[in-house]
Formats: sequence, C-alpha cells, structure tokens
Amino acid sequence: MSFETKAALSRRKFLDLAAKGTLASTTLITGFPSIVPASVFGKNAPSNRINVAAIGTGRISRGHDMPGVWQYDNALIMAVCDLDTKRADEAKKLVNGYYAKKTGKDYDGVKVYHDYRELLLNKDIDAVIVSTPDHWHAPIVVDAVRAKKDVYMQKPASLTISEGRMMADAVKQSKQIVQVGSQQRSSEQFRYAAELVRNGRIGQLKTVYVGLPGDPSGNEEPEMPVPKNLNYDMWLGTTPEMYYTEKRVHPQADYDRPGWLRCEQFGAGMITGWGSHHVDCAHWAMNTEHTGPIEIWGKADFPKSGLWDVHGIFRTEAMYENGVHMIVSNEIPNGIKFEGTEGWIFVSRGDASVTASDPVAKQNAAKKLDASDPKLLTSVIGPNETHLTVSKEHHGNWLESIVSRKEPIAPAEIGHRSCSACLLHHAAMKLNRKLYWDPKKEQFKNDPEASKLLSRTQRAPYAIKMMASAK
Repeated sequence: MSFETKAALSRRKFLDLAAKGTLASTTLITGFPSIVPASVFGKNAPSNRINVAAIGTGRISRGHDMPGVWQYDNALIMAVCDLDTKRADEAKKLVNGYYAKKTGKDYDGVKVYHDYRELLLNKDIDAVIVSTPDHWHAPIVVDAVRAKKDVYMQKPASLTISEGRMMADAVKQSKQIVQVGSQQRSSEQFRYAAELVRNGRIGQLKTVYVGLPGDPSGNEEPEMPVPKNLNYDMWLGTTPEMYYTEKRVHPQADYDRPGWLRCEQFGAGMITGWGSHHVDCAHWAMNTEHTGPIEIWGKADFPKSGLWDVHGIFRTEAMYENGVHMIVSNEIPNGIKFEGTEGWIFVSRGDASVTASDPVAKQNAAKKLDASDPKLLTSVIGPNETHLTVSKEHHGNWLESIVSRKEPIAPAEIGHRSCSACLLHHAAMKLNRKLYWDPKKEQFKNDPEASKLLSRTQRAPYAIKMMASAK
C-alpha cells in the first residue's frame, strides 16, 4: 500500500481494514499513530475522532490553539496550512513531534497545505482552527462553514462590521459549529463576575469600565524583497496592495509578536485585539450579547508617521439601551470593572497570558477578582438564580459542541456583536464625535460619513463573495 493510498484512508476505512486484520499494528498511517494506543478504541476510536486542521500556524496557533486541541484524545490534528512554507513545515514538525512523544513511536501523520481552499476540499477533515491575521478571519470562516467544516476562529470576528455580519449569517445558514476564541468565557473568574452582576449583587448596574493594554508606534520601515517562502499577495488578501517589509507581516526568524497587529490595514489595534475579549465578557454580564450600544463617542491619538498606525492613548464611551454606560480606555487598569448602585466588582486575567509575547505578560499586579466588599466574592449563586454556561476549557468546549451539535459558549453571532461594538468605538476614535447606532438594523442613524466605515473595498480575487462561490 503506497503512502498516498494510506493518506487517503478515511477514518471508517481505517476501522474496516483494522477489523479485517489487514493493517499491522506497526503500520505508519497518515493521521494516526504508528502503534494505535488502547485509548483509540471505544469512544476514542478513529471513527469517532474529530479530524482537525490548523489554518495559520504562527504564534497564537503554536502556543495556544494547536496545544489547546491536541490535548484531547477525541481530536487529531491531521493537517496544517500556512502561506509561509517555512512556518507550515515547522508546524508539521511540531505536531508530528507531539504525537510521537505521546505515543512513544515515530509519527508522520500531518499533511501540509499552503492554500486553505485546497485544505477545505479534503473530506476527511471535520473541523478547522483559524489562527490567521485578523483580516483573514471572516473570509476563511465563510468558506469553511460552506465546505461543511466546524470552526474554531481566533478573535476578533472580522475586520469590519459588514464582514462580521456576512460571517455570522453564513454560520447560521450552514448550521456548523463555530467557536470564537473569546477564551475568557472559559475562565472561572469571568463567568462568576458575570453571574454576580446578572444576579444583582452590586445592585443596578450603572457603569462598566474596560481597561485595555496599549500598543507603541514605530518607525518608517524600508521596502524589502518578499521571502521566497511567503505568498505575500495572498497574505494581503482582501486588503490593498502594499510593499513588503518584515515588520508589516511576521518575523522570519522566530514567533514573536507580529507587526501586522499594529497596522490598521489588517485590524483596528487593541480596541479589537483585547477589546473583543473584555467587551465580550462585559456584554455577558450586561445581558447585551445580541445587541450593542446606541450612542458612542470618544477620541484617540494616532501616530502621525511610521509603519505602525493603530490608535495610541484613547478614551471612548458608549450608552446602551438598558441605561448602562461603558467607558473603554488604555488608561484604565487592564480588566473590567462593573459599578452598580450597591458596590463594584473588578475582574481580569491577573498575571495569566496566552503567549509569552502578550503585551501584559509581565503585568501581575492586578487581581483576578476584586470587589468593593470581600463578601461579594463568596456569594453563592442560588439554584433559582441566573447560572451562565460553564466551560472548563475553551477548545474543549468547542470539541464537546462538535459532538453534541449544541451551541458553544462563544458562538459566531455573539462574537460578531462583541467585535461590532469594538469597531463602533474605533469609528468614534476616527471621527472624534458622537455616533448614533441602531443595533437591530446594524446601521448608523443618518450619518453617511460614519456609514462608510462599516465596510472596506475587498481586493480581487480574495473578496468574500468571490471566494465563497469559487467552489
């Protein structure tokens, strides 16, 4: 049997051959350990395994998303994809190495792709992890769910509100399971803080303070030759053509924090980067997960020169229909403070970080949970009170949802609403005046100038509609 034939085996064919004794226990099968451990059979048999592919294999994928999935015996990372062939090859080595160490035998079960559209044609792949730069999140998710793949997508949900709506609608129509990487929902302190607020422990909620980390500006960077290992045109995707310089993309020597995070061409900066986390958890506590603010205003400093042009110091504010006032700034301690008529609660990650290069990885002074009265933090949520969904680990919750076909803790629609709120704050920064928003219609009220910020021109051939139909 050739290696190519083995690679094409489906999980069901594997079981059939194994049952007939035509596969020796030491056979090397692409996508399966060379010696199948006892745990594979029964509930973790190959026919029950969730075959996963990683799209985008940079910092967040290597340090968070792939390890988050491979820790579970009912999931198998069988493919990796990256536009940088060097990173794709290193991801293959990383995943093969993990499974070799886990099984104690040689392992070569990971297929490499350099175009995610080819990966989506593989019928043996059940689900994908999207860990790409922000501007590629929505387009890939739209194509993935239309290819009948379940998806774990990094936040923020989209580059623009228009893209986010297209993504959320495509997910709803497909009925696929999509988990947005708002992993703070799977942290106990964020859920407990939201429950305390929802159940009136601080009285009527009046004000929510959201503190975010900041991003430095940078120098002008010279044009550089595009590395032979990088498909730079496709990396730019829907965004305009722009000369290549390494700090605009990602480091070629390591997996440190990439420069695109600080370029407005590919995202809005910290307002959507960390804002999508904190605003999402604020919405959870405010019970506004399926709506958004009705008024937004504020201002921000933007670099006047240099490659990195996302917002600097800022303060934006919003009012919600329920009367809650939200204030977002990088001059507020990183975390979320809920202030009510009878006290306050503060919640944060503390000193926890997702990757070593997180901008607050060394900031360990903030408590995970604090309150105006310490007794609040020992309050028991009664059986007849509001209890929010419990998730012990975000990737695990996604895998559980794939099996049960029940909605995960951070579904696409909620992720879109969190991202939209952040993009509204960004719009207020750009226009430096009050904006009025209709969260039902997802439109600005009588404001053509603000409405132009709802979408961006998408460059061919990478526009969402064109990619979605090119099957």
